[in-house]
Amino acid sequence: MAAWPPVSQTYHSWYISIVGSAPHAGREPVREWLKGLDRDERKAIGEDIKTAQYGWPLGMPLIRKLDPGLWEIRSSLAVGIARVVFAVDGDTMVLLHGFAKKSRRTPVNDIDTSRRRLARLLEEER
Repeated sequence: MAAWPPVSQTYHSWYISIVGSAPHAGREPVREWLKGLDRDERKAIGEDIKTAQYGWPLGMPLIRKLDPGLWEIRSSLAVGIARVVFAVDGDTMVLLHGFAKKSRRTPVNDIDTSRRRLARLLEEER
């Protein structure tokens, strides 16, 4: 059985400039979203990202596969539920989208945003 490639010791938030979206060049949407949260929420989500990074590959309850090549980190916070959607590019964890869940089902628009960002990232690699 082939081993999963290890995720590097640094994770990177996704840069829109990588995928050539000029109006948003240089933005880091996951980092911007995290900065809008309070310190305890950022710390809890950061710990979950670190656990996913160093323990990759992991499964439930922390990691759930959404689509081929697309996973979510599931963070439980005191005030609700947060998700960080990511992909693995070689040995790099690429954070694509972060959001707070308000219902049991993952909102379709958040999944679509993640899929678009993954498609742009894959397209840019060609």
